[in-house]
Amino acid sequence: MGKLFLVPTPIGNLEDITFRAIKVLKEADLILAEDTRNSGKLLKHFDITTQMISHHMHNEHKTVDQLVGRMQAGETFALISDAGTPAISDPGFLLTRACVEAGVEVDCLPGATAFVPALVNSGLPNDKFVFEGFLPVKKGRQTRLKLLAEESRTMIFYESPHKLIKTLTHFTEYFGADRQVSVSREITKLHEETIRGTAKEVLKHYTQKPPKGEIAIIVAGNK
Repeated sequence: MGKLFLVPTPIGNLEDITFRAIKVLKEADLILAEDTRNSGKLLKHFDITTQMISHHMHNEHKTVDQLVGRMQAGETFALISDAGTPAISDPGFLLTRACVEAGVEVDCLPGATAFVPALVNSGLPNDKFVFEGFLPVKKGRQTRLKLLAEESRTMIFYESPHKLIKTLTHFTEYFGADRQVSVSREITKLHEETIRGTAKEVLKHYTQKPPKGEIAIIVAGNK
């Protein structure tokens, strides 16, 4: 019986990869990558020559059974996403579930993920929190926001730069203009920044200074 390793990769700074992650990627029979072009740069940097194939949201449904069968036959696979920990707002859940159901061992390495530093940096309560990831784009968005308006725990969201203004606007409408918000972008990268304040203040900042890069939003719960 083989094994599946879920291997976190750096969200920006390549020095954030662990020694163990490099070892697993070098010793695996195959690396399953969300985007082989993106991951190829990482593998080249660390002189990892393991064969790599694409495994992403558009093909994972079709390949899960075959991959599980190969692991049952003795192969060891390493699954990576473009950045951070696989299956957290990235592909990985379907294959992990299939492995568990088939009796294939799954081992998730500790490592980089964007929301933890964003949460800690925010200065907002982190003893209890809820991870929401990306909000629905259209259908169900309003319903979700109305429900979350009553959430008492700190909330964590991911957002793309071109949708940040829309999302912050919705936060002011559904959560209130005075709700505390912290926006972290480009975490671990050269232009990393965290902007904290009320929803109204943070919205004004990014309306005047359009954001770039990957974004994590931390929102205080309803008091």
